[in-house]
Formats: sequence, C-alpha cells, structure tokens
Amino acid sequence: MIIIGCSHGKYLAQKIAKKLKVPYSDLKVKKFPDNEIGVRFMNNVRGKVVVLVQSFYGNVNDCVVEVLFAAETAKDLGAKKVILVAPYLPYMRKDKRYESGECISCIAIAGIISKSLDRVYVVDPHLHKDIKLSKLFSIKSVELTSNHYIIDYIKRNIKNPLIVGPDKGSLGMVKIISGKLKCKYMIMEKERISSSKVKVRINKKINLNDKNIVFVDDIISTGNTILESVKVLKKFGVKKFDCIAVHGILVENALEKLRKAKVKVVTTNTIPNNVAKIDISGLIAEALKNN
Repeated sequence: MIIIGCSHGKYLAQKIAKKLKVPYSDLKVKKFPDNEIGVRFMNNVRGKVVVLVQSFYGNVNDCVVEVLFAAETAKDLGAKKVILVAPYLPYMRKDKRYESGECISCIAIAGIISKSLDRVYVVDPHLHKDIKLSKLFSIKSVELTSNHYIIDYIKRNIKNPLIVGPDKGSLGMVKIISGKLKCKYMIMEKERISSSKVKVRINKKINLNDKNIVFVDDIISTGNTILESVKVLKKFGVKKFDCIAVHGILVENALEKLRKAKVKVVTTNTIPNNVAKIDISGLIAEALKNN
C-alpha cells in the first residue's frame, strides 16, 4: 500500500501513512495557463494498492478532475487497486429532482467516481437518512463516522451539556451523541426561506438553566442556521454557546460571524481550518488496515 496525498489531502494523508507505517508520496499537480490540470505520481505504483486522499473543498471541481486523472493514471501504470479516501465528499446534498430537468448530483458524482475507482471511503457524508452511500456507488463504499471523536471531545471539554440540533436533519447525530453522553437534547424547528436565509424556533419547552448549549451538526457552511438559533436561545437567557461540526466549510466569513455571536466553534479536520481541533486520521487509518 502507498498513501498518496492529493492537493487537498496532504495534511491528512501524511498522518494516515504514519499511523499505518506505509510509504507516503505527494501527487504532483500542475495547472496550465488555460486552467487544464496535469497530475504525476512521484513514486512507482505498479502492483501496489494506491490510496488517494482528497478532501473536496475550495475549488471542488478541480479536486474532482484531479482524483479522476490520478485514478486512471494509477491503473494505467499497473496499480493493483485504487482507493479514494474522501474526508469530505461534495455534491451529496442533492438527492432528488426538485424541479424538472435538474441534475441529481449525489447520483451523478457517485457514478463518475465508480467508473475510475475500486473502492471509496467517506467520512460522514451529508445524506438524508433514507439514502445510503452503498446504494449510490456501484463499487464498494464505506461510510465512516466521527461521532465517537466528537463525544470524546465533549466529555473532556464541556460540563453539563445540552445537545442541540439546528434542524431535523441533525436528529440522528444528536440522538447518538446525547445518548452516549447521557444528557438531554433539543432539535430546533427550521424553515428555509432561501438558500441563504432561514427562520428557526424552539419546538418544545425545555429547561435551559445551568445548561451548556452545544450545537452539533455534520456541516457548518455559512453558519446562518446556527446564528438564527443563537438569536432564539438568547431570548431564554443563554449567553454563550459551543458548536461542534464534522465538516467546517465555513464560507462567507462564517467563523467570524459565529465568534461575534459568542459561539465557540470546533470541527474535525476533514477540512483544514483554524478550528479543526478534532483529528480523525486514526479513524481513516483503522478503516484502511485490511486493504
């Protein structure tokens, strides 16, 4: 096995390789003046299990093309097997056709990846509860969860927590985490006004006295849902908040806005950012042991 750090995966790939005690190499990526991409393996991959580590954030589409080129190149060079590790996999939100003629992106991206890879590992994909990763991919796909890492972080750092889900989509995660912590939870009621505007409210009465509010969710993107939830909870006398997420996309100055609202944000390092304090390289390394 050889671990290959793609342009947006080097930060994790090196840790994974070290934990597995296997060789590591960067994927050399070149971008030409016309924005075409070229990739090159710097080590011999013939006869090896090649693990491409790529987190799809920032220039998402460039990340996709890079992985597809790398996978096809590895096979052409005689790799035994080509595996993708995607700490964060994009295009999972769109799981049905809301308007006539729309692309169902989660099906499309899974189909494209399946044609070039032999296996894929994804950390906490952003799928609706009735959609399974294994049903999207025609190759073997493995869904990894960071829940126990988040639970451990809360145990070590936050006393008397009340776990709060910002919407119904977070219910499964909230139930698991609150159950393991043996604490209460609450789910906010969310109404989406537009892609960037939401309205939230508390859907049941709950005692907030002496509770440390901990929002948990799989993704923080713009942070708007959390910010609206904070406004509601402040009316009940809550003054400070913790927010823990798996994937810190954090666009549109989300982190700065949340800090101003007295929200302490912590994420895993599926996407590198200034608050990625929870390392999940061990989770991925353990999953790769039997390849």
